[in-house]
Amino acid sequence: MIRRDMIKAGILLAGAGAAGCARAGKPVAPRYEMPLESAPHERTLMQWPVAVDVYGKRDLAAVQAVIVDIANAISAHEPVALLAARGARGLDPSRFSGQVEIWDIATDDLWCRDSGPTFVRAADGELAVAHLRFNGWGNKQPHPNDGQVAARVAERLGLPLIDSGLVGEQGGVEHDGAGTMLAHASCWVNDNRNPGQSADQIAAKLGAALGAQKMIWAPGVKGADITDYHIDSLARFVGPGRVLIQVDDVVDARDPWSLAAHETLGVLERATDARGRKLEVVRLPDPVDIRSRSPDFVSSYINYYVCNGAVIAPQFGDARADDQARAMLAGLYPGRQIVQLNIDPLGASGGGVHCATQQQPRA
Repeated sequence: MIRRDMIKAGILLAGAGAAGCARAGKPVAPRYEMPLESAPHERTLMQWPVAVDVYGKRDLAAVQAVIVDIANAISAHEPVALLAARGARGLDPSRFSGQVEIWDIATDDLWCRDSGPTFVRAADGELAVAHLRFNGWGNKQPHPNDGQVAARVAERLGLPLIDSGLVGEQGGVEHDGAGTMLAHASCWVNDNRNPGQSADQIAAKLGAALGAQKMIWAPGVKGADITDYHIDSLARFVGPGRVLIQVDDVVDARDPWSLAAHETLGVLERATDARGRKLEVVRLPDPVDIRSRSPDFVSSYINYYVCNGAVIAPQFGDARADDQARAMLAGLYPGRQIVQLNIDPLGASGGGVHCATQQQPRA
């Protein structure tokens, strides 16, 4: 999730010293590993938003409607567990398909990618939750319930909750399922999450939590949006050694997002993965003629979600770009149905489909 509640006080590119690659400790066999998102799922988890102070009543209703649409689209392919307190504002179970189960776990907002559990799996199939402690993106938003979601899900499922020693969000790190991670340093090497910890220390802890041996750091942008620039709206691992990034051909020197995106592209083009292979970088351009006219709207095709048998992706009203994104995703995920949804209320709130979902791998 990026850009929501733009912070006007200064836009800083993270220090150039954080760019490039860092080893996440010695390459030892991990107890648990986070599978690639496209690996088989047991279910998808989502959260029901109730924070009127964040959205206002009208926008909250629009955002809730999109959550219903996403949950129902995913439920055609795998079960969905919607986290929501009993009697939560606006919750009507009759709006959901029969494959959506409501779990009585209180929430504040919808961003399950960030406050939900990060599932990891052992070689014998045993699941656990690697706890990336959520603090409201550096205490920028109240999170009395969302800060407890990961632990409450682990308790409900009877899974170990393993403290990573880090504060952060899964939307801020990509893992290719084969030992390589990708992240913007701006949302990890940041005193609002992990004061006093270096990039190498954070990479080592993330590697231990996710079962990875190598981190590819790109600088990112500090202080321009609520997340400090999550990677999952810019670049995603499609598979080991393969990255999809949304970036135009020409950098706009007046736009910090364009500068940062091209800086990340340059890092990826120079990087190697945990096995020493150069990355295959696939580029997708931005849409142009979209429905929204909001200057802070997040029109990220990259913020899609891979479930069993399908890819749930956004469309923004630019017919040519929407079709191009659909065709590219179909080529990258053969055999999966590409389902495009109008998720404009989420884009206006700073996120997308991936931000609103969390996969539970099959044990």
